[in-house]
Amino acid sequence: MAELSITERWKPQHGVSLHEAFQTWLRVAALSFGGPAGQIAVMHRILVEEKRWVSEQRFLHALNYCMLLPGPEAQQLATYIGWLMHRTLGGIIAGGLFIVPGIIAIMALSYVYAAWGNVPIIVALFFGLKAAVLAIVVEALVRIGKRALNNKVMIALAAIAFVGIFFLGVPFPIIVFGAGIIGFVAASMGFTGFEAKSGHGSSKEKPAVVDDMLGEGIPEHARPTLARALGVSAIWLTLWLVPVIALLATLGSANVFSQIAVFFSKMAVVTFGGAYAVLAYVAQQAVENYGWLKPGEMLDGLGMAETTPGPLIMVLQFVGFMAAFREPGPLAPMLAGTLGGLLATWVTFTPCFLWIFLGAPFVEKLRGNKPLNAALSAITAAVVGVILNLAIWFAIHTVFRETVPVRMFPLSFDAPRLASVNWFALGLSIAAAVAIFRFKVGMIPTLAACCIAGMLLYLLGATS
Repeated sequence: MAELSITERWKPQHGVSLHEAFQTWLRVAALSFGGPAGQIAVMHRILVEEKRWVSEQRFLHALNYCMLLPGPEAQQLATYIGWLMHRTLGGIIAGGLFIVPGIIAIMALSYVYAAWGNVPIIVALFFGLKAAVLAIVVEALVRIGKRALNNKVMIALAAIAFVGIFFLGVPFPIIVFGAGIIGFVAASMGFTGFEAKSGHGSSKEKPAVVDDMLGEGIPEHARPTLARALGVSAIWLTLWLVPVIALLATLGSANVFSQIAVFFSKMAVVTFGGAYAVLAYVAQQAVENYGWLKPGEMLDGLGMAETTPGPLIMVLQFVGFMAAFREPGPLAPMLAGTLGGLLATWVTFTPCFLWIFLGAPFVEKLRGNKPLNAALSAITAAVVGVILNLAIWFAIHTVFRETVPVRMFPLSFDAPRLASVNWFALGLSIAAAVAIFRFKVGMIPTLAACCIAGMLLYLLGATS
């Protein structure tokens, strides 16, 4: 029997051509602004309401799977639905297209930042971005907190996580896994305090949209088998880890490319809770341990990710770019930066495909498992505390020009020098917060307004 082409193998499954699927996922990617909440809303509108590829129940079921995994949940949700409908090729197209616009945009902005970052007009642009990003992070904290902290137990766990990471310097991975273990053990013993509300803002009043294509059954390729699991593991572990091992073997562990590969590979397995949750840890390591960035530059990178399509975790590409740009070795700085940014992106997102293609069939069997759901709920509560830490860290480095390190066991944190407050940055941040919270102004208009205000203030000499 002759081997079928990619298009022939694709089309008969659900009546969706390769061309239509490509266009749909590219449209989702181009509209994926506003962080995971906005990205998930875009996917829901297009895939559930407009295309009717999957039902509301199936969509939320897939989203709950992705919340169990490290990495950006919106990108993994796209990968999951693409895989569920059209096998591995569908998952690669959906998940890959989701990040391609962000890769291109962040790379272009990284070039501009590296070449002209200290030019007044560029500095002015990012001065305004920092103020708006601070308000956006606070808004994310409030939004996630309302959803996750639905009882006193959850609030207490979030508070413990904040104290641990901000005042005591407890590493982020320990907080994440510690919270998960607490939730799992507590639920196993019959404690109900970590039971979370189901779904992500789903409405029980609205009837589920009937699937026109996928149906409610489980496709054959989505049924877990040992052979498939071994095959998936072999392919994606090779794609992920062979470049890392090759860099370590040829360049040594002290080389910046080896450090990027190893560090962001570690991040790929602990990034529970999305970009906001992990950025505090990344910023701490990139700024204080490796010296790749200055605190303000981390804010600039987040501002780039906020204003471009794709997951917010794309800021890690900017971090990798600047790290290699400043330690290029024998390469031209821009070429080194390009390779460093692409390397950070590769080791960040390649594991996301592994988690979906390997784990999704088996995770489905665990649906309704109370201890596992309690572990996820506890992690989400702890993530709120971590995001609070991130918000305060950003506020300190945005509003204050100087900080004072406090290192007195068991305390380990940076306190702001009150006399160094930048009143214009503070005023701009407050204005952005009022726009978002009081007048419900969208993220993009707020960012644009703050950029314009920042440039005007800077050009008038008010921000120095």
